[in-house]
Amino acid sequence: MSLHGARAAALLAWVNSTKVCPDPLNDLSQLQDCSVFIRIIQKIHRSKEEESVLEQPLPERISFIRGFLQKHCRHKLAAENVVSAQKLLDGEELALAKVAVLLLYHTSMSCKSPGDWNEFDYKTQVELASILKFVLDNEESLNENLEPFLLRKALPSSSGTSSSSFEEHSPPLSLPHKREVRFLELQKIASFPSTNNMLPSPPSSPMGDIMQTPQFQLRRLKKQLAFERENRDGLEVELAENRKLIIEKEAQITMMQQRIDRLAKLNEKQAADQLEPKEMEELREKNESLVGRLHEAFRQCQDLKTEKAQMDRKINQLSEENGDLSFKLREIASHMVQLQEALNELSEEHNSALTQSQEKQGQLENELHAALQDKKSLEEKIEILQGKISLLEDQLAKLEECSAQEKGEVMGDVLKLEELKQELSSLAAKGAELQATILRLEEEKQLQEAALQSERGRFEEEKQQLGSLVTSLQSSLSESHQAQERLKQDLQARDAEGQA
Repeated sequence: MSLHGARAAALLAWVNSTKVCPDPLNDLSQLQDCSVFIRIIQKIHRSKEEESVLEQPLPERISFIRGFLQKHCRHKLAAENVVSAQKLLDGEELALAKVAVLLLYHTSMSCKSPGDWNEFDYKTQVELASILKFVLDNEESLNENLEPFLLRKALPSSSGTSSSSFEEHSPPLSLPHKREVRFLELQKIASFPSTNNMLPSPPSSPMGDIMQTPQFQLRRLKKQLAFERENRDGLEVELAENRKLIIEKEAQITMMQQRIDRLAKLNEKQAADQLEPKEMEELREKNESLVGRLHEAFRQCQDLKTEKAQMDRKINQLSEENGDLSFKLREIASHMVQLQEALNELSEEHNSALTQSQEKQGQLENELHAALQDKKSLEEKIEILQGKISLLEDQLAKLEECSAQEKGEVMGDVLKLEELKQELSSLAAKGAELQATILRLEEEKQLQEAALQSERGRFEEEKQQLGSLVTSLQSSLSESHQAQERLKQDLQARDAEGQA
């Protein structure tokens, strides 16, 4: 079975958007040498390590890519099960598509903001959003479900209805009678401390919508917290190495001090034996040299102790910040779960109300159609009766001019005419009543449509406010990450100076 055409095209469009290859790719098979994947990884991490990998044979490139996916994409079994080395080596398009999916997921979690996706057309965004939604929903069973998802054929869509995979997963609108209560839960997030003001939400788009969902934002926050913990572990390793260096320096100082003591004793003994002045001068020079080296060692040790104290303070500060971030993340995760449950409940209620509203609107349209048919029928009857009345009035006028013996017949026509007029009056009354019914049905239909439009507007506004709150929390964690990066660079610079 071949790849899902729309999803393969969307993945290829995303690969081309990274601009790591001079000419746009037209087919997934052009990714067979894996160089484009390595350049994408290089662009994400902004390092030069991948340059040497590009010069290696294809098996080494594949090994590097699988190692990267296993380390960074949270799917610990991805390198072994999801992405097969042999299938990549054979250039199988399905395997290439799997790597593109995982890199798309990692890039979206790492650096892409909702505004960056506006370069894609709406259809491509819909497919990319459906891919991200699928990975989020199938993280624990990606090995079994990713391949059928990429091979699944597109379902035909009927006119007037939306059949895109993203819209199938989009959260439905909420109901107005519970919005005030549920919206209070959104305000709980706003009570968290943040160093930034609320940022404006990005323009609505399929990729922007999926990246602003609580599920996606919670996964991104967890990923960033794990990255911060790895940084802290690295700093603690560097601190342990510096402590080890200090211990070694102190041991060297102790050994030099012992040598100085032995030389001092030797000097005393030689002075007592009245050694030659030349020998005494040599010993004095050696002693002065050793004393100078001892002072230098003391100075280095003091510098290392000072740096150690500074590093200890920064590590403690970093630990406190990480503790605060962990607490915030737990609180955010709890609120996210509550919000997701509330959204699910509101979605169910809205679906039920929407179904009822659609049934009601359909019923109104049927009644309106029937009333219009009845009105048309009555108008036709009225026209026929008016024609008959006009004809009878003409006949009566002619008969009145006839002889007296024909007056009986004239009276009969008059009674027939009166009946027609009464019937016409009755039909006119029915027509007026039917017109009032039609006006009432049209008003009810307009009110129903206005209510639905207002409901959609309120739901979209609350959705944007939730996106703003999550974006603010994201900005706060990003600032902490930058502070830890600066601390790590300072420690690396000091370590380089100490080794020099």
